[in-house]
Amino acid sequence: MAMQMGEREGVVKVTEWQKTYYAGDSGIQSGATTVRSDDDGTEYSTKKYTFTTTVAENPADLESQYTMTRAQRVRAAMFPETMLEGKTILSTQLDSSQQTNVQKLAEPSQLLKTAIIHLINYQDDAELATRAVPELTKLLNDDDQVVVNKAAQIVNQLTRKEASRRALMQSPQMVAAVVRAMQNTSDMETARATASILHNLSHQREGLLAIFKSGGIPALVRMLSSPMESVLFYAITTLHNLLLHQEGAKMAVRLADGLQRMVPLLKKSNPKFLAITTDCLQLLSYGNQESKLIILANGGPEGLVQIMRNYNYEKLLWTTSRVLKVLSVCPSNKPAIVEAGGMQALGKHVTGSSQRLSQNCLWTLRNLSDAATKQDGLDGLLQVLIGLLSTDDVNMLACVTGILSNLTCNNARNKTHVTQNNGVEALIHALLRAGEKEDVAEPATCALRHLTSRHPEAEVAQNAVRTHYGIPAIVKLLNKPYYWPVVKAVVGLIRNLALCPTNQAPLRDADAIPKLVNLLINAHQDAQKHGSASQQTYQDGVRMEEIVEGCTGALHIMARDPVNRGVIADMNTIPLFVQLLYSPVDNIKRVAAGVLCELALDKQSAVAIDSEGACAPLMELLHSSNEGIATYAAAVLFRISEDKNADYKKRVSVELTHSLFKHDPAAWDMAHSNAVMDPAFGPEDIELRFGGPVMYDHMGDLDMPDDYPQGYDSMQRPFDAC
Repeated sequence: MAMQMGEREGVVKVTEWQKTYYAGDSGIQSGATTVRSDDDGTEYSTKKYTFTTTVAENPADLESQYTMTRAQRVRAAMFPETMLEGKTILSTQLDSSQQTNVQKLAEPSQLLKTAIIHLINYQDDAELATRAVPELTKLLNDDDQVVVNKAAQIVNQLTRKEASRRALMQSPQMVAAVVRAMQNTSDMETARATASILHNLSHQREGLLAIFKSGGIPALVRMLSSPMESVLFYAITTLHNLLLHQEGAKMAVRLADGLQRMVPLLKKSNPKFLAITTDCLQLLSYGNQESKLIILANGGPEGLVQIMRNYNYEKLLWTTSRVLKVLSVCPSNKPAIVEAGGMQALGKHVTGSSQRLSQNCLWTLRNLSDAATKQDGLDGLLQVLIGLLSTDDVNMLACVTGILSNLTCNNARNKTHVTQNNGVEALIHALLRAGEKEDVAEPATCALRHLTSRHPEAEVAQNAVRTHYGIPAIVKLLNKPYYWPVVKAVVGLIRNLALCPTNQAPLRDADAIPKLVNLLINAHQDAQKHGSASQQTYQDGVRMEEIVEGCTGALHIMARDPVNRGVIADMNTIPLFVQLLYSPVDNIKRVAAGVLCELALDKQSAVAIDSEGACAPLMELLHSSNEGIATYAAAVLFRISEDKNADYKKRVSVELTHSLFKHDPAAWDMAHSNAVMDPAFGPEDIELRFGGPVMYDHMGDLDMPDDYPQGYDSMQRPFDAC
């Protein structure tokens, strides 16, 4: 009895407690904990009501209790703020690890309620802004700068909420008033507020259109000269949004001299600001040559290269590399970027963790590389590029081989460095992996062609191609169907490889000779379709005359080998070579005379050359202004005259002497007098004068064509789009 009295008194005390100032659960009966508020130090309860689970002996009574309290449970879940504090609600949750259906509905219902509240507030914000627009527009146009400043501050606050922002951008008068206020004010705070307003409006397409129609772009461009950093930020980000999403904005920015204002901003030090600025430059210069020249005139290449050299912020480096990639296809910007150290600065980022940055840097380097053939200090970059040749990414491989092809063009130092650092082996392996993929095959073959000639390690490179099993793969590229840029590069490489005597037999075993002869016949037939040199035949951008010259030149060098000489002659090539002596192209005449010079070492071939009527054109070629042509012609005539009668030999010797001394009249007169007075003048004298047949055995390097760089334009390739 005493215990029951005590429990009733406890309940009475709880009721009294809840009626006091504290109006909360004391925790005496429920055991609820309390926490201290951070704001004012008062205590509050973590629960305003509690769920209890009751176990009744009679199931019917329990079901009755659940039915009676169902509405309370639903209301507690969906609208907990309406429940009386301290209210005890019967719970249906038997397993604490599983939620009841009512508990599962609690969170979605709260979200729905919050959304409804937001809609109500949104409508209120929109209505408030709509009513305020006329008055605020009037205040922004006021003559009193203090009034304008206050109005701008209010409008700025309104544009931070989406509903009021949308209401404001529907008023052209309001946007125009903001633009005018920004243009006319000398107060920095007003300028900051108005720039912030336009920045906020630029987050929606309707706002961008309103700014564009209100003449906001020229005003924003002028703000790029503001000394206040926040104004600069608002102006550049708003212009960036306009350039990205508003049609006509690019032209408007160009007409407002936006580029002239943006390029000097590259000297700022904030990486995020610079990232936005460089992206604006890329948007303005892409596909617009005039913009590229304006960037150049304002020192853009130097500023961009400085960023690539000095910053580590990936997004900034990426946006800057995009600008450089666009500028790298401009003939005027190329040398400026290279001179500013662009090759070295870009080379720092080709092996980084950012794939998009690496790819952009490689494309830019490839575009620049044909303007950097004389650049010094690229040893580190060359080393990195050789390492990248092991990649399986075809796009990256195309870039790397293209860069190496250009940087090894007419640059003995780079050729030597690449050769000494296993570049030949790496290129051959890349070629083997790429197979017949033209984007890799052409530049890789060109790079090998450069490495196998005209530098101290050229012979090492020639041998390296053979020892790393490159010859069969290279000759295989001459198979049909022909892709002429690759064919042209392969023909030049075979010529260089043949300069090494050890390569002659492997080239022959790989069927290089029949493939070159067939290629020569096809190219000559295509070239013959047009009667004059002014109507040259092009295939894939390659002149057929170049293929004719290359094949004949390669066969010329291969004919130095006695076995090869016989194979070439047996393929009935002499009539074609004699016909080429009549070509209007000097280089073709030179290589044709050269190969005939080698073939004439065999008496049977010499007779065949003579029987094809080669003497007449050769006599004409003796007087050519091209020293290589005249010398080869003299050698062939000498060799085919060895079995002729004395009169024929004498006539040939006179022609040869005249050709040799035509630039020295005194020497010519003396030689002519000797020839007339001495009836026994014969081959021995010619041998004495010209050094005999040995002199002509290795004349393949006379007037050899230079290496040539390839100018790549990334804008022509779809995967280069910026």
